[in-house]
Amino acid sequence: MSRWPIPEPMQQALALAREAAAAGEVPVGAVVVKDGAVIGSGGNRPRADHDPTAHAEIAAIRMAAKALGNERLEGCELWVTLEPCAMCAGAISHARIGKLYYAASDPKGGAVEHGALVYEQVQCLHRPEVYSGIGEAEAVELLRSFFRDRR
Repeated sequence: MSRWPIPEPMQQALALAREAAAAGEVPVGAVVVKDGAVIGSGGNRPRADHDPTAHAEIAAIRMAAKALGNERLEGCELWVTLEPCAMCAGAISHARIGKLYYAASDPKGGAVEHGALVYEQVQCLHRPEVYSGIGEAEAVELLRSFFRDRR
């Protein structure tokens, strides 16, 4: 689908999104990478965990923080299949993640290039470098087919 090869971290995030969809969750997956190695990963699990904070990004950040033994994930990258919401964008900032890569934009719930624009707020103390559109066609198709199947 993509014109360019999808980087391995985004391929892993897309695989996690497919797993989330198979479990009946909105298909979002995320991985945290440090020095080329995945140190945290997760797929959406709010329904399974009965937890509104169980987003893919939060799961990946929690796993990475435990792996490093530090709540600050400086020098890390987060790869996620959908533009983060305000909660996840805030967590990314608080974790001091250096780079954020996401596939599909989310005009309804996103808070990076839409909505709250978290990183543009004066109160935001850390702003990651942001790169969007990586693996976008694949992520969009996962989301479309997920919601189409539920109508």
